[in-house]
Amino acid sequence: MRFPFGPVVVALAAALVLGACSSAAVPAPAATQAPSPLTAVAALGDFTTLDYCSLLDVSRLRGATADDPDSSFTDCRADYVRSGRPHTVSVGPLAAEADPNVKPYQYSGPLPDGVAVQQAGFTPDTTCSRVVTFADGIRLNVAVSDTEGPSAADDRCTDADAVVGGVLATATGGKVRHRQFPDRSWGRVDPCALLNVHELDAISGAGTQPSAGLSGHSCIRGTVSVEFSVQKQAPAGASETLGGRTARQSTDGAFCRLTTSQPSPDTPGRGEQAVVSVVDTSGSGGAAACPAATQVATLVFAKIP
Repeated sequence: MRFPFGPVVVALAAALVLGACSSAAVPAPAATQAPSPLTAVAALGDFTTLDYCSLLDVSRLRGATADDPDSSFTDCRADYVRSGRPHTVSVGPLAAEADPNVKPYQYSGPLPDGVAVQQAGFTPDTTCSRVVTFADGIRLNVAVSDTEGPSAADDRCTDADAVVGGVLATATGGKVRHRQFPDRSWGRVDPCALLNVHELDAISGAGTQPSAGLSGHSCIRGTVSVEFSVQKQAPAGASETLGGRTARQSTDGAFCRLTTSQPSPDTPGRGEQAVVSVVDTSGSGGAAACPAATQVATLVFAKIP
């Protein structure tokens, strides 16, 4: 049979058909995306409701028997025993301000993009501290303490690194939990709202504005601060009634502090504490700040549920 268009045209048509088939069979190259640096906000979510105990995996403490982790508003702690010796491990609090005591450290485990592990200096000889620094500069402290002194430093730091590994696994594995504070829990209180009143203008300093702590459970305004926490032990010291609550006074350096407490609504055997602090700026010491601290505590304690 003869082709009406001639052999050259037929060959060209065949080449075009084959070319079309070949190009259809080649898959488009897959798009590659660089990993995003992991920020604390992305890893941990809302800091005010963060359950720090979801970051503490006590099963990583080799050969240890651990108590149930104890959750506060800003950290999580657990006591554990190995070879008859007591230890304490903590995760938290978070921090953002510069700290000259944080030093480089060669962490041996895997790290998410943008995350570094450092060691914290200026700690007791019985404590090993690690700092997990996220890409946005926010740091999470991890610490292991015991009573063994410098001779047990390697064991403490091995445990601290194991806990850091658990923190990173939780943060990258979608296992971070958040708390729902019950009614009347002081975890629901906005501390800055308590200080943002004209009655405190003179004490806190002219022109000062409340500034919230990173966790959302503390606030500072000039020379005045208020902080909420969960504690195992009730505050000590002579008591007085301020703002309708029993308060106890203490001094520490230039600070005068007044503390009141209530049973924790969701943790049996624990107490929630509210601490008002005023710092003396005259150089006279903490006792000189106590009259002002009493005024602040009277206002603040009357407003908390």
